[in-house]
Amino acid sequence: MECLAVDRLPEGEGWVYELKLDGAILEGTAVDGELVAIDAAGRPNFNALQNAETDTLVIFFVFDLLRDRGKDVSRLPFSERRALLNAAVRTSGLVQCSECFPGPLERFVSGVKAIGGEGVIAKRLSSLYEPGKRSGAWKKMRLTMGQEFVIGGFTPGTLGVDALIVGYYDGKSLVYVARVRAGLVPATRRELRKLLDPLVTGDCPFKNLPEPRSGRWGEGLTAAKMKECIWVKPKLVADFEFLEWTGANHVRHISFRGLRDDKDPLAVVREIGA
Repeated sequence: MECLAVDRLPEGEGWVYELKLDGAILEGTAVDGELVAIDAAGRPNFNALQNAETDTLVIFFVFDLLRDRGKDVSRLPFSERRALLNAAVRTSGLVQCSECFPGPLERFVSGVKAIGGEGVIAKRLSSLYEPGKRSGAWKKMRLTMGQEFVIGGFTPGTLGVDALIVGYYDGKSLVYVARVRAGLVPATRRELRKLLDPLVTGDCPFKNLPEPRSGRWGEGLTAAKMKECIWVKPKLVADFEFLEWTGANHVRHISFRGLRDDKDPLAVVREIGA
């Protein structure tokens, strides 16, 4: 079940709140949850998950129950599924239930900000589990700027990839938003090149390129700059953080965080409030 991105979360007795975890979705026959890597500061860190080693602390946070001892419970209200979940899951150092909080929302958001959390999720207590849907029964609000983008090209470098060229889907059209160099360490540059080389194509996948000018901060991709680019089929999705959106529909000071193999490229759109 997907969260609807909003710029204001709902309040009231019918909603509870969770910390927006920064991990990877793992949906099994019984539970739904996320694998989360914890960094040295004790915070969820997606980049640490992407580069996890034997000594990386990875915890499976469970937040919903789909089947309980062979019985389909997805059509029960979220409040009832949570009660069953707490009874069904044996927590340990590596398996935890994601906690729900009744509010008030302002106090919870302040607490998430204090620990450097990425965002907050609000869930309607009466909601059913809707696999793959973004109905609005679950809503998310990022407290930091960022979202997933689709990789549509790159510029080559001595270590593999010098910069990624990324965008989001508007309907069936891919819209360019940025070139990304920050956050790419040498090992990541080499690994990305290995993944992107089989996807190379002669056609630019972005509908809004070339752009007429490079822009105030040089984020525009003109015909001259496009000559440096290698285009790829838009199959890979990655997570990024950035400072802000510009009036020209670009993002400034963007940094790579990690690939997402659990995201459908066509589902990557510009998020509200992102």
